[in-house]
Amino acid sequence: MPQRVRVPLRIVVGFYSDAAVSVYTKVAALERRETGCEAGVAYLSALLGISRSTVERALTQLMRPAPDDDIAEVTSYRRTLPGGTGTTAVRRVRAVSRAEHGAWVPTRAAEALNPRQLRAYAALAYATAIGHHITLADLGQVLRHRSGRAAGQPLDPRSVRRILRALEDLGWISVDRRAGYRGRHLYTVHDEPVQAPLTADLDEGSGADRGEGSLASKEHHLTDSPDDPPAAALDIRRRREQVVARGPVENPTEPPPVRRGYAGPELTLAPRIWRVLEPVHELLPGLSPYVVRELARAVGRQLDDGQEPERVRQRLGHRYAAMLMSAEPIRDPGRWLLGAAVVRRGCGLTGCESGRIWRTGAPCEVCAHLRGAAGQRPPGQPSGPRRPAYPRPPGRWHECESCGAPSRQPLADGLCQPCRPPADLLRSLR
Repeated sequence: MPQRVRVPLRIVVGFYSDAAVSVYTKVAALERRETGCEAGVAYLSALLGISRSTVERALTQLMRPAPDDDIAEVTSYRRTLPGGTGTTAVRRVRAVSRAEHGAWVPTRAAEALNPRQLRAYAALAYATAIGHHITLADLGQVLRHRSGRAAGQPLDPRSVRRILRALEDLGWISVDRRAGYRGRHLYTVHDEPVQAPLTADLDEGSGADRGEGSLASKEHHLTDSPDDPPAAALDIRRRREQVVARGPVENPTEPPPVRRGYAGPELTLAPRIWRVLEPVHELLPGLSPYVVRELARAVGRQLDDGQEPERVRQRLGHRYAAMLMSAEPIRDPGRWLLGAAVVRRGCGLTGCESGRIWRTGAPCEVCAHLRGAAGQRPPGQPSGPRRPAYPRPPGRWHECESCGAPSRQPLADGLCQPCRPPADLLRSLR
């Protein structure tokens, strides 16, 4: 029979952190000695596989009185040798009465499971002991978010299901799906990791029977003896990663299996996004899913802000046609689409498109005011003394009548590509 300790239910479901459950379980197991728990923070950190700072925070939380009833779960006593040299403090847990509700947890589980898995295991142990058919929502109330913006909120069922699947894979629980009250799952909690039924289906992750070998498990000889010098006490490696073999095994000689790639559904675009991206459809096949997703999000944000789909579509078509007419090819389509093609130029007005109101085609007064304040000329106005100082390379250059930008090629209507409205270019292409 493995060694077990009784963890009070107020620690499992209370305000204590997940690490506090693991630290309490190990301290309660070592406290059964006559001298009490003499393990230091570094040694507890190595046993539980968590950092020293996490162990210190958990001990501080357990030694402070609870906010609801002013009861401290762990008491620490400092010791001093006759010569005046200090030594490791002795820690003892509060005596739990038989009338107080609690969950029996094996001490080995505190070392083999991470703090959140151990908390879920303790909650299942208590639920099965009292005959309660616990649900994912009930476990989510116990496994709450302990930090961040969602602190105090229940864990979602998907995350709870992932934790239970890990416990089942490690052999600490067994699940009879849809076998309980109103189709709920029935859970069986084991004091030691058990072997799952052996199958010959190689696609399901278990191999065929190779012999009558025994289960393979890692053991740590310093589990219950803090007096022995911990050889790897400072090596904070997660020993909860030990895997209990799911059948008779032998020393592996084959190379490790190759991880399968993503086999889920492919990336799809909403119909409204696909219609807007019609002018640049030929550029999409060469893009990564991340770039396509970011491009779809950028288009979706503009449509949600009130921009017309035809307006964004013509903008993409105008700028793509301009790039095809220019001498420079598009070297990085994804970077060009996200950084230049889909970006709206103009002022802060939603109806402004490159200095003109989209619905009427009239010049935008806000853009004209901003250009005047910056010393630029509004479109159609003759050149004056106030214009940007663009560098003029040697040779024949053409100048935009709106912004004064130089160009090697003649400008249609005297405007450069950014200053020319999309409708004008599409009309000229026709």
